[in-house]
Amino acid sequence: MKQVVSVSLGSPTGDFEREIVMGNETVHLVREGVDGDMERARARIRALDGHVDAIGLGGIDIYLYVGGKQFIIGDGLRLAQEAKKTPVVDGSGLKDTLERKAVLDLADRGLAGPETRVLMVSAMDRFGMAEAFMELGSRCVFGDLMFHIGIDYPFHTLTELDEYAEKMRSRLLSVPFHMLYPTGERQLERKPDPRFQKYYDEADIVAGDRHLIHRHMPDRLPGKGILTTTTRPSTLDEYRTAGVRWVATTTPDLDGVSSGTNLMEAAMVAVLGKPPQELTRDDYYACLRDMGWHGSFHEFPKETQ
Repeated sequence: MKQVVSVSLGSPTGDFEREIVMGNETVHLVREGVDGDMERARARIRALDGHVDAIGLGGIDIYLYVGGKQFIIGDGLRLAQEAKKTPVVDGSGLKDTLERKAVLDLADRGLAGPETRVLMVSAMDRFGMAEAFMELGSRCVFGDLMFHIGIDYPFHTLTELDEYAEKMRSRLLSVPFHMLYPTGERQLERKPDPRFQKYYDEADIVAGDRHLIHRHMPDRLPGKGILTTTTRPSTLDEYRTAGVRWVATTTPDLDGVSSGTNLMEAAMVAVLGKPPQELTRDDYYACLRDMGWHGSFHEFPKETQ
């Protein structure tokens, strides 16, 4: 049995264990939240190194890929370097493939296409998803400045994102990650911001990182669609209560849990037995096809909206 562990900077309230079958392999998946404690994360990665088949980094990225260019998250890279034997991945390979496919699946359902209004709370960390929406002709608002820094300045084009990423290159390397993204218990906080209400209100679909969607989410999102990941039953209940029409996840449903891309990518790496740096987009697509992986889709009855 392959052993795969996600060490997450998120809250341990989201921890779970599952076993899945991938081809001829059984994979034991574990998610372990360290509540934003970087030293605990480093220690846990060192303890797992050489004893599991692959490690996922949750709640933080190692690399961002924007406009075909790689950008390094300093804190993420330093965490990954704690492992000397076991491969460490952050989910960026799946974000570039599975999340593109998730957008096309919505298009096949008639839920996304030209003129669909999309609020992507952050696009730099999900550039594949952003590109897929733009290729459909959707009208996108990219909220990277709003949801990471608190500045009410939306982007509308991939060129703007590319230029912003270049301006952020040195900052991504040096700034403590918790200043860019909520970690630990901060992920559970919801602080609706009246400055951003209009972007939620005007969107047909709210897409991207679940914690960032939650961060400034208003009490009501009547008739909206949500495209995200790392959902739990409580997450779906929250969206249902807010009047959301449907929720689609980019990763498969694992008995009520939608895992982060980092854990699922780590499972792929463990089964394929290839170093992550050697895997291509075609390798990921081939594996997704062979495994039959697809996200989940939850549609809520109208009477609950």
